[in-house]
Amino acid sequence: MPIDSALVGASTSVHRHDVDARWTMAYSAALGDTGPHYLDTTGEVVAHPLFTIAPEWAVHLEGRDQLAENGLTPDERLRSVHATHDCHVHRLVRPGDRLDTRATVVLAEARRPGAYVVTRLDTTGAGGEPVCTTYQASVYRGVAVEGGGRVHAEPPPAPAAAAPNGGSAPLAEVPVPVPANLAHVYSECARIWNPIHTDVEVARRMGLPNIILHGSATLALAVSRIVDYAAGGDPSSVRRLGGMFRGMVLMPSEIRVRVLADEVTGEGRLVAWDVLNADGRPAITNGFLVFEP
Repeated sequence: MPIDSALVGASTSVHRHDVDARWTMAYSAALGDTGPHYLDTTGEVVAHPLFTIAPEWAVHLEGRDQLAENGLTPDERLRSVHATHDCHVHRLVRPGDRLDTRATVVLAEARRPGAYVVTRLDTTGAGGEPVCTTYQASVYRGVAVEGGGRVHAEPPPAPAAAAPNGGSAPLAEVPVPVPANLAHVYSECARIWNPIHTDVEVARRMGLPNIILHGSATLALAVSRIVDYAAGGDPSSVRRLGGMFRGMVLMPSEIRVRVLADEVTGEGRLVAWDVLNADGRPAITNGFLVFEP
């Protein structure tokens, strides 16, 4: 069934999550990121910069339920592919936070691979202060859009380095091992469960060669390495991060995070990067991390 673009502008209910150190530490540990900022409870610990994707998941599922009410079949919902991610970090999450998250569909249009849907996820703290604003694009492969393309609020353009890499060698390149059990560990620690990442039968029914690593896990692995490269492992100055998901990461394997540019812009210090999978093909392109000056 096609996705009706009349859903653009619709919002979910507000989902509330009480965040504790067990959850934030488990998320970082799943990534192998054992920096003291995340795990040393003798000081003030914070969550990984991409942690907000964990409480956002329940809201994302409600958005899928809205599509189901609109006629999307269970198999069509499983065809959803995380296409792009743009996370604006107003402040890092801390244990003890009470977070409220709501999702709004801001764009839907037909593209060659299928229905392209952008959702804005707004997360606020107990006092209503902004914590994170995320623009997440998904492609529903082979699904049409009914009613023509619609826009509720244009997503902001991603930051771009003046000349990413410029065809020269990367500024830095870091190999990252991806163990066979990472998708299962990440599913439980992030509390993000999608069977294409843990159930071989479902993954193959969806046309995949095997289970694949979550796009958000690949992104988080890269973010950890860029924070190490640019800030000595201290995430406190991270203000924006994201990228475009281009290819699968199978397990066990190895990915390579490549730093392509590092410059100061009007938004802050911008590090541009990408990720190659074990076949040398792009897994994430147009990656960016913006640090406050």
